[in-house]
Amino acid sequence: MAPAPRRTPAAKPGTRSAATRSTIPQLSWRSPQPAPIVLVSGPEEVCAERAIASVRDYLRAEDESLEVSDLRADDYTSGSLLGVSAPSLFGEPRLVRISGGERMSDAFLTEALAYIEAPQDGATVILRHNGASVRGKKLLDAIRAGTGGGVEVACPAIKRDSDRFDFASAEFASVGRRIAPAALRTLVSAFTDDLTELAAACQQLIADVPGDVTAEIVERYYGGRVETSAFTVADTAIAGRYGDALVALRQALDSGVDPVPLVAAIAMKLRTMARVAGSREPAGALATRLGMKDWQVNNARRDLSGWNERTLGLAIMATAQADADVKGASRDPVYALERLITIIATRAPYGG
Repeated sequence: MAPAPRRTPAAKPGTRSAATRSTIPQLSWRSPQPAPIVLVSGPEEVCAERAIASVRDYLRAEDESLEVSDLRADDYTSGSLLGVSAPSLFGEPRLVRISGGERMSDAFLTEALAYIEAPQDGATVILRHNGASVRGKKLLDAIRAGTGGGVEVACPAIKRDSDRFDFASAEFASVGRRIAPAALRTLVSAFTDDLTELAAACQQLIADVPGDVTAEIVERYYGGRVETSAFTVADTAIAGRYGDALVALRQALDSGVDPVPLVAAIAMKLRTMARVAGSREPAGALATRLGMKDWQVNNARRDLSGWNERTLGLAIMATAQADADVKGASRDPVYALERLITIIATRAPYGG
């Protein structure tokens, strides 16, 4: 006997998808639930992979006989969707994972539109669409309008520093683990360009470290990462520790760190300082307004000790020049870096 259809969770009022107003539930990728149709949308692949795996694990925990099938929407054979979703002789639950929705073929679009009008009992169909194109918009709109009794799991891009901090912090919180703020900052700084690597690093620390994760532990694991070395240089220079900053710069360069991320790390710190400078708002209110975390605001305010509007402006202009120099405007990027560190650490024009 085929299992009874699952009830779709109630929709949250006022939720919207990226493309059109949605009347179906909008679920977090960290806690998705199965439904006849599960639309996994958005560009963040690591979140989408987690969501799809979670739905599979949920269904398998309900019934170990779960049948899992994979289809490609962009390389689709007519009749495949109905074939793999149809009830078997013994009525096992079925999970159909469909990738490449942003490149779906006309054949898939036609059959998927027909399928969502009458989904198969006992089947869960997951459609992955990364939003890279408007291909299949008619299907997405129909799903979001409620046809098929679906849910949507949004996986928006994680680009801002605050979003990456939230992601990493939630990785530890989801398993009841604590990571110190300084450790979190070091960890996120070490993986600024790759969320997949950041997720893997979080999981490695969770698996390897039995207690709280400290800054020393993160430094031991990932202290050799380019971005971490870059922030060490930036921190010592901004703190006015000229000698230490030059030593840190030399160590970073000797270990193979490229000048470009070094300048980028300094620019990021100075931008944050500039955004916070002059504001007397409470840290929480300012952080909310700027899309930051309370501790980021507090750190920036500490970094501003000894700085004023003139010296901060000087440092920002010097950083812009150094950025151009290390990207080809100068024949000697190392000299450009040393000049930048000197200006920042001394709060004075070079040679002044």
